[in-house]
Amino acid sequence: MDRKTAEPVVTDIPGDRADEWVQYHHEFAAPSTYVYEFVWDVTSESIGPFCTDIDGNVLLDFTAHVAASPLGYNNPKVTRAMEGFDIPEPTKIAGQDFYASGGWPPEDPEFPGPTQLMERLVSASDGLDQVFLSNTGAEAVENAIKICYADRGHRGVTFDGAFHGRTLGALSLNRSKAVHRKGYPEIPGVLSVPYCTCEDECTCGWETDGPAGNALGDKLHPERGVIDPEEVAYIILEPIQGEGGYRIPSDRFLEDIATIRERYGIHIIADEIQSGLGRTGEFWAIEHTPIEPDVIASAKGLRVGATIGRADVFPDETGRLSSTWGAGDFLSALQGVATVDAIEEYDLQENATRRGKQAKELLSDAYLPGVEDIRGRGLMLAVEFDTKERREDVVRAALSHGLLTLGCGHKTLRLLPPLDVTEREIEMGVELLAQAVQDVA
Repeated sequence: MDRKTAEPVVTDIPGDRADEWVQYHHEFAAPSTYVYEFVWDVTSESIGPFCTDIDGNVLLDFTAHVAASPLGYNNPKVTRAMEGFDIPEPTKIAGQDFYASGGWPPEDPEFPGPTQLMERLVSASDGLDQVFLSNTGAEAVENAIKICYADRGHRGVTFDGAFHGRTLGALSLNRSKAVHRKGYPEIPGVLSVPYCTCEDECTCGWETDGPAGNALGDKLHPERGVIDPEEVAYIILEPIQGEGGYRIPSDRFLEDIATIRERYGIHIIADEIQSGLGRTGEFWAIEHTPIEPDVIASAKGLRVGATIGRADVFPDETGRLSSTWGAGDFLSALQGVATVDAIEEYDLQENATRRGKQAKELLSDAYLPGVEDIRGRGLMLAVEFDTKERREDVVRAALSHGLLTLGCGHKTLRLLPPLDVTEREIEMGVELLAQAVQDVA
């Protein structure tokens, strides 16, 4: 497959083979989230945003596997780094008990692994100097709140619309969909406040006449508030909300959070699991804001989970944090290093900015009946519709045209092209989406 000339080709989707594969899969799989009856054929040709399904349909994938594949399929920027690497057995070791090298010296071995991935993350995170590797984004969040609890306080602050994972601790922070939390026990002491996206006059409580003048500051005020700031271990936020609908916070809201951190010393956790690794045009999306995080939680495109923080926040006691596979997945760490290096070497943050701007301009110029808003930063893009039903119909119609998209929030469609997406591919994707919207209308 030649990426420069590839185009979506759809005959029947889902086809007969996909139907049979899905039925067989669900004979064994527990009920979970499956958006499409799309079955990627890993043995067929795929490159960049183009992939082939089990029935031979060629699709343009603008989901990046929910940001877990930031450079798309079979990207040579990653595969070249793995050439000559004879996959060992085991590829995963009990990494909190043993170390693993991919050659010598440790600063630049032939095949970089967990040690080198941690070095890359520290280098990319101004002011943060220690990393704890794990397996998933939920684990990265769990360890982020654990180290904050260990350092101070017993309460946490989350935001309406938030999504931070599906382990019980992370679920306690979720405020996006009731199905995620209903019936499960929760961590006590978690406070939820509005996530302000108001562009002009604020209507959610971040411009009030209260003692501190915002929805959280009022509650923490030492004289008139209802919560002792010393009890609060952390404030966790997504620099752009993902599952909650690709919501971009207001400048006033971000300035208030930065002031609260400075005034009370409450730790800020930036959940960068979907927004990080150059997706918004900066390596971390929090860099678009005035907030200096104390901890960053990363995963997805990193291929492993990572909790990145300041040394004075991490507990000193060994064994306080541990995980059987933490820092022990050598193959995933190698892919993570290759991804981080490619983002820097090929200036993919700048490409994300340029192509994201192009996509928003093309979407704004297109005839899109039923669309209420187009927003995003870099290649974290959203198209919001007037109803959830229309959004769902557009997702299905786009698939029939060969374009993979995903929903988020209540009635929003998200677009996540690979970070090295080309001008041609953006034009193609927007054209296919516009066709789908017009078909539905």
